[in-house]
Amino acid sequence: MAAEPQPKALTRKPLLLNKVEGSQEVVNMAAIVPKEDGVISVSEDRTVRVWLKRDSGQYWPSIYHAMPSPCSCMSFNPETRRLSIGLDNGTISEFILSEDYNKMTLVKSYQAHQSRVIMILFVLEMEWVLSTGQDKNFTWHCSESGQRLGGYRTSAGACGLQFDVETRHVFVGDHSGQVTILKLEQESCSLVTTFKGHTGGVTALCWDPIQRVLFSGSSDHSIIMWDIGGRKGTAIELQGHNDRVQSLSYAHHTRQLISCGADGGIVVWNMDVERQETPEWLDSDSCQKCDQPFFWNFKQMWDSKKIGLRQHHCRKCGKAVCGKCSSKRSSIPLMGFEFEVRVCDSCHESITDEERAPTATFHDSKHNIVHVHFDATRGWLLTSGTDKVIKLWDMTPVVS
Repeated sequence: MAAEPQPKALTRKPLLLNKVEGSQEVVNMAAIVPKEDGVISVSEDRTVRVWLKRDSGQYWPSIYHAMPSPCSCMSFNPETRRLSIGLDNGTISEFILSEDYNKMTLVKSYQAHQSRVIMILFVLEMEWVLSTGQDKNFTWHCSESGQRLGGYRTSAGACGLQFDVETRHVFVGDHSGQVTILKLEQESCSLVTTFKGHTGGVTALCWDPIQRVLFSGSSDHSIIMWDIGGRKGTAIELQGHNDRVQSLSYAHHTRQLISCGADGGIVVWNMDVERQETPEWLDSDSCQKCDQPFFWNFKQMWDSKKIGLRQHHCRKCGKAVCGKCSSKRSSIPLMGFEFEVRVCDSCHESITDEERAPTATFHDSKHNIVHVHFDATRGWLLTSGTDKVIKLWDMTPVVS
């Protein structure tokens, strides 16, 4: 459901620390270098760059490396300084960065997919490199040998990829809106389950291994929190963007979700509250409040000599209602509706001011965001946009 105009942001807001400019094309992915004033970026212009902050306060490339094909994605492991890069031609190339971040050495390259690599994830504990591609395949390789260990064909190209080390479960979200959970072994995998809740494709996934919940963002502008650990099928919706959700990050220490969208919005959600599932929409041939027939209910229209009405649904109770019985609007933050949505008149009266209290803050990054990386140790957020600019934000005023 498309979100309506945003509520005003609270006075506390992210602080823009710096801009990193110089890429000739869109920066598809970038990451903050932990414990360093540095950024690693991969771009559609085929370059891999490591930007270090100079005495002037500006970021300049200490490494500028050209790849044979546009760089579509990356995964960086700070402990080993291993940089895995996915390319438009389906290749994955692995590099080791020097301690001073002034040199990168190619370790190996291998053909992981038949077309563009969409997502890549290096798992240090398993020495695995997980990846998805436009060829609709999920694969995993041994990072030591480059040998392909296994694969699984998804129903569509997958933009979401997360892994749980404890259970060896991999979560794959694809363009059809489906999330697939696979159990990985050393050289085989088994399907655990699939589920679907979005009306658009899955564009981002974020896994919280502590609470054991999975967040999925979608092109339908919504976010769904799936309670995987609870095993009850609970799914909580969050509506806070006016365009596709591009990236999700989770701050474990404060239980806050950071979502960023193509609308340029940065939304910080308080997940340390008791949220409620949205009700299923009920089916009815007439208004469940005043019993007026809907326009397809010809028999009741004829019998009562009344004109049929258009059907709507109350977002709080899910009942099918006419426009007259649902003329009011209200936010319902605990159901994920931070914007005002349609509710029936009786539900509108029952919602208290306390229940309307916001559970999220809204901020404008002033560029259409492609990718996000959150450094929880410093509270820094990196956003890269379609404007070819990387922005670094201090999120501690709002993530605390």
